[in-house]
Amino acid sequence: MPVAIITGASKGLGRALAAALAGRGWDLVVDARSAGPLEDAARELRAAGRGTAARVVALPGDVTDAGHRAALVAAAGELGGLDLLVNNASALGAEPLVRLADHPLDGLRTALDVNVVAPLGLIQEALPLLRMSSYLPSYEEVDSRMERASSGGDGDNGEAYDSHPYGENNRNAGSSDSSPYIGTSGAILNISSDAAVEAYPTWGGYGAAKAALDQQSAVLAVEEPGLRVWWVDPGDMRTDLYAAAVPDDDASERPLPGTVVPALLRLLDGAAPGGRYTAASVAATPGEASAR
Repeated sequence: MPVAIITGASKGLGRALAAALAGRGWDLVVDARSAGPLEDAARELRAAGRGTAARVVALPGDVTDAGHRAALVAAAGELGGLDLLVNNASALGAEPLVRLADHPLDGLRTALDVNVVAPLGLIQEALPLLRMSSYLPSYEEVDSRMERASSGGDGDNGEAYDSHPYGENNRNAGSSDSSPYIGTSGAILNISSDAAVEAYPTWGGYGAAKAALDQQSAVLAVEEPGLRVWWVDPGDMRTDLYAAAVPDDDASERPLPGTVVPALLRLLDGAAPGGRYTAASVAATPGEASAR
């Protein structure tokens, strides 16, 4: 069974993605700061994976704590390894959000610690296991599939297989100055935000932290070409995080986090090249990458 670590999995997008992976038979290590909500989520995840015998390890704790991060990775190792690391836990830095002129500096430090420092710390801890993963195909295997599909071999369905199905949406994939895709290892999914690239009033502190996460992800993708590193803007969602950020806004028309999950699964199923994606663009891309 493939193994994933998902942080911030007691609710929202983390919980929805975890449920989808459990239903596919993935073994999971999930965390959240509050033990009660995390255990509620773990019961749901075990039920979702009952037909697939998926195992779920729930470890409450704070991702900014090095000991907790080590425990998450150790739990994945006990399940057999690590194929996917999802850095989903997040902090706003101010609740509700405020203009930069009024932004508490301690809050900004918290946002940077949770959204940037902790993900890197978890990645550093997890790299040995991720490098050993063989869940995703190598880029050479993907290219080989494309050639077989083009020539009609291996049960060809008449459609050419696109080894980089999301290239137009990926600002790093396949560019002439990017590192070559050379290996097969695990994947890292960092949850970003449109606030990382757009200037929205009051979103400056959180946006700065997510922008730093984006750049950190881009450099990691170059330094670790054997991994797939995806940083994804999920788009508007009806979450507790958004409610805390803008409590006076009516979020009833915003989509639920579960609607974003199919786009994230497409990146995984299609072994998409590392890069920055928006969930909306991935969902709108015609054709499917080859599923494993």
